[in-house]
Amino acid sequence: MDGKGTEKAPTGANMSNRSFPISDPICQTEDAPFAMDVIRRFGVFDYILYGILTFMATVSLLVFLEECIYIYRKVPANKKSLIIWVNGAAPAIGTMSCLGMWFPRATLFTDMFSGCYFAIVVFKFLILMVEELGGDEAFLKRGGKYKLKISTGPCCCCCCCLPEVAITRRSLFLLKLGSIQFAVLKTAFTIFSIVLYTNDNYHVKDASATGDAIWINCFVGVLTITGLWPVGITFIHLKNTLRTIKIVPKYAMYQLLLILTQLQTAIINILGMNGIIACSPPFPSSIRGYMMSQQLLIMEMFIMTMVTRLLYRRQYDPLPEEQDANENTRMTDLTQSP
Repeated sequence: MDGKGTEKAPTGANMSNRSFPISDPICQTEDAPFAMDVIRRFGVFDYILYGILTFMATVSLLVFLEECIYIYRKVPANKKSLIIWVNGAAPAIGTMSCLGMWFPRATLFTDMFSGCYFAIVVFKFLILMVEELGGDEAFLKRGGKYKLKISTGPCCCCCCCLPEVAITRRSLFLLKLGSIQFAVLKTAFTIFSIVLYTNDNYHVKDASATGDAIWINCFVGVLTITGLWPVGITFIHLKNTLRTIKIVPKYAMYQLLLILTQLQTAIINILGMNGIIACSPPFPSSIRGYMMSQQLLIMEMFIMTMVTRLLYRRQYDPLPEEQDANENTRMTDLTQSP
């Protein structure tokens, strides 16, 4: 201590033997920063990263708009809106992720919008498979002598004892109902969650039994499983018939979209909320997890946009009539499966 009563800062070897734990106040909070607070802390790397990701999201949206023009010119009327909805999943989610990246406080709402869009795509994809076959009447006519295997994922993949179901108007109606309930109820619960959030009753991090978020999310999880089940049943039944229009890679992209937007996002967010992802000002741990999720989704949706463009950009000619000698145009005969 000098003559003025002030303590000299340690230097040299003394500095290396002492630690100064500095806790940034931002890391002690759970609130997302404002957009301008994030931009003020930008470095060169941040400008490059955000610029590249924004460019990817913009290109995805432009590619989708170009694809919409092609669809309106080349695709039959009964499939136009269906293909646009399915093709728009990746660019729509990528655009919402880009908005959530730039405006961290809006991440909750952008994720909700992406979830609602995916729920609608689940129903649209099922209807698209039926329309690719020729519509409801063609589905019933060509599949009348076969049965539906309902012991499939994600609901009953282990229940091999379940009986096979005859293809009738009632069973087709139930398949559509199983998917559309997910689209309708998911949207309804999203609106309800936003209303609760404005009243400070909905908190994503509240995992207690008395919290609203845990019950809503559990119920939506059940709706998701029951909504995906009819799509899996229909795909297994039609995959041989629709193989010539690349239904298998289309279904694979649909499943990949599910994994990336639901499972991947949930895992990263859980890691962030539990502090496993380190705090990096201006983002606390939980919000940094959300940001990482948004950035990954932008890159992934950019790639998926390009792939789906290749899959759906084709001549939409009618399917050939079913012939027993042609395996590619024959329905899967589940009645003879072991």
